[in-house]
Amino acid sequence: MPLRTLILPGCLCALAAAATAETPLEVGYRQMYDLQFADAHRTFADWQSTHPDDPLGPASDAAAYLFSEFDRLHILQSQFFTHDQHFYTDHKLAPDPVVKRKFDASLDAARRLAARSPQNPNCQFAAILANGLHSDYMALIETRYAASFQVMKGSRVMAERLLAAHPEMYDAWIAIGVENYMLSVKPLPLRWLLRLAGGETNKAVGIEKLTLTAEKGHYLAPFAKLLLAVAALRDHNTWRARTLLEGLVREYPHNPLYAQELARLQPEAAAGGMGSALR
Repeated sequence: MPLRTLILPGCLCALAAAATAETPLEVGYRQMYDLQFADAHRTFADWQSTHPDDPLGPASDAAAYLFSEFDRLHILQSQFFTHDQHFYTDHKLAPDPVVKRKFDASLDAARRLAARSPQNPNCQFAAILANGLHSDYMALIETRYAASFQVMKGSRVMAERLLAAHPEMYDAWIAIGVENYMLSVKPLPLRWLLRLAGGETNKAVGIEKLTLTAEKGHYLAPFAKLLLAVAALRDHNTWRARTLLEGLVREYPHNPLYAQELARLQPEAAAGGMGSALR
């Protein structure tokens, strides 16, 4: 069976400030999750114009390009909310070459800026994020699973180093959570090979770290909640999945994915069923 890994753009970490109001970057990510991609790009462009030395500006813009392709190609629906318990797919995709060029240019800009201050936590995170986004593109759009796994594994190691010194950067925990959970649901022989190759496949650790990001994260908390909803569905915990999806529907009314998946649960809810929503 070929190596197929799902890596999510999963290393977005919060800045140290604990302000009550949304920062411009937080506004941009909220727009991105609500599928308002043009607004998100404008917000990130404004940030880059006022913070030209911050690598998170172009890295965040790259995230918006990636999520726009996820939306256009219906990747989240086909990869996550499917019958396949191991996130297996052979769908052939047609990536947008213009978006790919802009995505790559944003990643290159982020990496150049991050390399200027490699000991700076913000720059360390930007490098992790750039690699994570690149890994996501390879796995979910180009279906280059083996190459994606190597980049994802390296990003997780970088995140572990960052979090050892800055555990308060809660969004970065998703890098560890995603690898552990996604690889944990692979077939047993493949999990064994992944562990030999340095991958982490502990489902309990994955859920724990995703929950930490969902509860305390900033930029990646919504994505962590979506992943936890997927995990709940695959564990036949309809109540937990419905609770998470209801919150996402309220927060992101322009994103139909959450409402669509919530609607699939309503017949079970009306019947009082707690069985699988993956039929």
